[in-house]
Amino acid sequence: MDRTVTVSGTYSGFLMHIAWAISPWRLIFLPLIPLVMLAYVLRLIDRSRLKEWNQTLMIGHKVRREKLTPHIESYADKVMAYNMRKGAQAQVAQDKADGYHLVLATASYRLYVEAIAKRLGFDTVIATDHLSQDLDYVRARISGENCYDEGKLRMIEAWMAAEGIARSQTHIRAYSDHVSDAPMLAFADEPHAANPHKALAVLAAQKGWPRVDWV
Repeated sequence: MDRTVTVSGTYSGFLMHIAWAISPWRLIFLPLIPLVMLAYVLRLIDRSRLKEWNQTLMIGHKVRREKLTPHIESYADKVMAYNMRKGAQAQVAQDKADGYHLVLATASYRLYVEAIAKRLGFDTVIATDHLSQDLDYVRARISGENCYDEGKLRMIEAWMAAEGIARSQTHIRAYSDHVSDAPMLAFADEPHAANPHKALAVLAAQKGWPRVDWV
């Protein structure tokens, strides 16, 4: 989703939006965010811990879902209004009109992705889940895998298996902007490098994957 369907990433914006709405005093922790990022760059923590620590700083370790819900919805409206690639929206609409089952697979949290996906018209969301996904509060802990890189492909395959969808009888069209999605793109029948960053652009050229540039 991020930088494929949207112009820029959504997770930091989500944290800021929620912090400002429910606990603006947490903005004093903003100077700590670069330190958490540095710990990730130095490989002291992985991507999952990076996300968990940032959420703890900006939202809190445990927040009631009912407190978050209205602000999740307002954030989804904000993303749709100011952070959406119109070309991507048009492609989503065309794929839906062509009869595709639309799946949004993203490393971003299901917590807010589902609200955005609903507005876009997606049928299924495969995303990073919180440990308390089905409870009345949200904890800053990831349940299962971070939906990223090979983990994303594993989660897609697990969803297909659960739905009884046989790969041999399925035609898959996929779009991504980032080389971390190379496993997913290689899995697809029609992989597309969408507004790709340099590493994916190079890989797509080597593989012969079509490139699309949405505005």
